[in-house]
Amino acid sequence: MNFAPLPSVNVEAVPADGLVLDVREPDEWAAGHVEGALHVPMSDFVARFEEVTTALADGRRAHVMCRVGGRSAQVTQYLVQQGIDAVNIDGGMLAWEGAGRPMVTENGSPAFVL
Repeated sequence: MNFAPLPSVNVEAVPADGLVLDVREPDEWAAGHVEGALHVPMSDFVARFEEVTTALADGRRAHVMCRVGGRSAQVTQYLVQQGIDAVNIDGGMLAWEGAGRPMVTENGSPAFVL
């Protein structure tokens, strides 16, 4: 079989107003995340798929994120198969943090990647 390469971008290529879809688990999200990101854990993804498509209804691209890129690659592949414009963020939150991109927490404590 011939698989198309998975569309991906590096963290610097994610626009400040881009939609980041964070598929990490709740404890990872709580430790630190991209401000304004949509949090849909991979384990809930199929059940919450309509929520994701609603967020992308304006034709925006989904920038899919996890800790290092494995889970987000699977979700990106699924979205692309559904005809949705989605890209995997290479290196995930570790790369995001390493590039000095801003992160937040819900409770105002210092953000970090779990």
